[in-house]
Amino acid sequence: MVRTRIFLSTTILAAWAWTALTPLQAAEPLKVGFMTVRSGALAAGGRQMEEGLKLCMDEHRGEMAGRKIEIITADTAGQPAVTKTKAQELVERDGAQVLIGPLAAFEALAIDDYIRQTKTPIISPSAAAEDLTQRKPNPWFVRAVGTSAQAHHALGEYAAKDLHYKKIAIIADDFAFGHELSAGFQRTFEQNGGKVVQKLWSPLNAAEYGTYITQIDPSVDAVFAGFAGGNGIKFLGEYKNYGMQKPVLGAMTTVDEGILKRMGDEAVGVISSGWYSAATDTPANKKFVEAVRKAYNADPGYYTVGAYMACQFLNNALEQVKGDISDKAAFMKALRSVNISQSPYGPVKLDAYGQPILDVSIRKVEKKDGRLQNTVIKTYPAVSQFWTYGADEFLKSPVYSRDWTAAK
Repeated sequence: MVRTRIFLSTTILAAWAWTALTPLQAAEPLKVGFMTVRSGALAAGGRQMEEGLKLCMDEHRGEMAGRKIEIITADTAGQPAVTKTKAQELVERDGAQVLIGPLAAFEALAIDDYIRQTKTPIISPSAAAEDLTQRKPNPWFVRAVGTSAQAHHALGEYAAKDLHYKKIAIIADDFAFGHELSAGFQRTFEQNGGKVVQKLWSPLNAAEYGTYITQIDPSVDAVFAGFAGGNGIKFLGEYKNYGMQKPVLGAMTTVDEGILKRMGDEAVGVISSGWYSAATDTPANKKFVEAVRKAYNADPGYYTVGAYMACQFLNNALEQVKGDISDKAAFMKALRSVNISQSPYGPVKLDAYGQPILDVSIRKVEKKDGRLQNTVIKTYPAVSQFWTYGADEFLKSPVYSRDWTAAK
């Protein structure tokens, strides 16, 4: 009789323990497909994305909202066709329930239809293609960074109103990101009295920039350089070697911290704009920078912080739905309701299109303690992807492109 009682008590206890487990504790890990780039011109950015994602996952110890997170990584090689294949493999073969990536705007555009068809939630850590959150918003897409032009509207205004430049030449990568950021800069620069007198487009995989540098109009007040990946390193080095004296304004990625460490005095003095700088003096950013320096002996930049924040977006949304993404519509509603009061960016919330509203800083490359940094010299708070135009007015115009800008 004693044995029977013990057996029954043990059985009841075991049954109680099982029913006490939440469905999520008993569930399989949440599979997250991560698309990065490990070769080609964008590989440096891909490596930084991997570092940012790993740092975030380590902070959460591989678990969010009580649920284990399994990261499945795929190398897209920065090629649209490969990106589409990898997205299909992650979802259909590996069972990824959420995607983070890809890196480039043209990659995100290549998988846009597939994401819509499969209704796969995706968080972009760097791809800034404007129309994904504008005229053709993807209901399954959320971005953890600014659009191509979001930070560069501010720089165009700053160049005209604060620096008093009148004539500028643009040289930029000849792909969607370069076209869009340049058009945003040109729009506000010309709206405030300046004039872009020349635009030069170089291939993303350009071997050298001398051919373009020698074409720059000598009458301009400054040159706006819009580059991604490691192209800013090559351009600024050759710009100095050719003895060019005109000031350089840069896109956020032209002098990104991820590549700034490989530059020398040729980068000093370059003024750029962005929603992030490793030199931003806030407790949240100082903590983040210290963690990245400790782990990777480098300052975080565009791609590092983008992937880190995409991961934090995932965590914030999972906490809202208590780790349960079986209702994909509810999970997407949570993703679009992300509201983070303290982050390396500062406060972050999203607009109705799934695009963050972010503080944008005007930054100047300076050398401090033997290290190049983007010192913040001015901040535009709570900048929308629509700048000051309002969504309705902005969306009446075509998307920014190589051939079209809203400049007068």
